[in-house]
Amino acid sequence: MSQPEPWYAEAFRSDYRRVYAHRDLSSARAEAGFLLARGLSGRVLDLCCGFGRHTLALRELGLNVLGLDLSMELLREARTLENPRQLELRLVRADATALPFQRSSFDGVVNLFSSFGYFGELGDARMLSEIARVLRPGGLAILDLMNPAFVRANLQSESAREGQDFLIRETRALADGGKRVTKEVELRLAEGGIRRWREDVRLYEVAEMRSLLGGRGLTVESVQGDFEGQPFTAESTRLLICVRR
Repeated sequence: MSQPEPWYAEAFRSDYRRVYAHRDLSSARAEAGFLLARGLSGRVLDLCCGFGRHTLALRELGLNVLGLDLSMELLREARTLENPRQLELRLVRADATALPFQRSSFDGVVNLFSSFGYFGELGDARMLSEIARVLRPGGLAILDLMNPAFVRANLQSESAREGQDFLIRETRALADGGKRVTKEVELRLAEGGIRRWREDVRLYEVAEMRSLLGGRGLTVESVQGDFEGQPFTAESTRLLICVRR
């Protein structure tokens, strides 16, 4: 009997773009500027790149970027971006816990918009080990995580949102003593059809990340609370960690 697909394989389909239309190239361009200001340069891996909006934004700024994601449906959506030719031969389908690159292949690695905490604690640790492996000595990695304190304080248990051609209902809860956030999703499309899936993301505290990263030869350089570079606090909307190998 075949094993069921993991939740993240079911969640990130081509309809992601219309449901989360605000996560667009324009916002990615602004965030790419933040990344360069932190010191990102050279050959960069955009890990869990989705449909490649940050990959393209970083290419526009002159970086030699490759994007990697597990979802072939989202990778194909890159063809609908502006200037898609800039991404030709620059998008790879692969598993973030088993990267198809040699040791010290990249000057920088970015992992953006809460694309961490998906694989269980052992799988998450493998992903960090892979980041450390492909990053050259002195290289920079920037991880963009959910802020656990903010999530716990502001969790909305139920919500519904209607777009031009969809209706999405979401039910959220904390699990494992607040270490994980789960979400039950129902997506109804105007052309017919219903998709349902469950998301389950591990929330990592700053101290936990320092320990995990340090054990892999990665030194935390800074911790910030948003893409404007504000200090990290319990009220911060994001947890942005910059590390050096």
